[in-house]
Amino acid sequence: MDEQSTLKVGDRYQYAGFWPRVGAAVIDTVILCMLTYPILVAVYGWAYFDSDAVIQGGTDFVLSWLFPLIAVLSFWVYRQATPGKMAIRAKIVDANTGDKPSLRQYLIRYLGYIVATLPLGLGILWVAWDKRKQGWHDKLANTVVIGDKERTAEVAFSSNSDT
Repeated sequence: MDEQSTLKVGDRYQYAGFWPRVGAAVIDTVILCMLTYPILVAVYGWAYFDSDAVIQGGTDFVLSWLFPLIAVLSFWVYRQATPGKMAIRAKIVDANTGDKPSLRQYLIRYLGYIVATLPLGLGILWVAWDKRKQGWHDKLANTVVIGDKERTAEVAFSSNSDT
């Protein structure tokens, strides 16, 4: 990204910080759970949640592993954001150009979550300390998450009480 486009991007966008991204992840997790848990309970019963097995069967594999992969990648490819990121008005862009990332970058980013979470989530927490707010998954894929700068209206209070 050249300096001129950096200035334009800097005027409108900022790196999405740790807490907004946590909020986005919570939204995405709730949506995925609302879609998958009823089916998992219908197929496996409530004992599903007591099992130590990583995968309890074909339905579990499809709903717990394949569906999230396809859903997340689809949102990234077509919207550059999951519903949670859309809710915080953020999107994923190439870290060098600011353009839409390639499918390869998205795949690396998705698999990078595994690397980022293995050492007690340190790679996810890294977003809080990194200058560009990149987690390890972002660094591996050469992506950044940006959001619109908050535009707030000036607050004015009147001296008369009309309440």
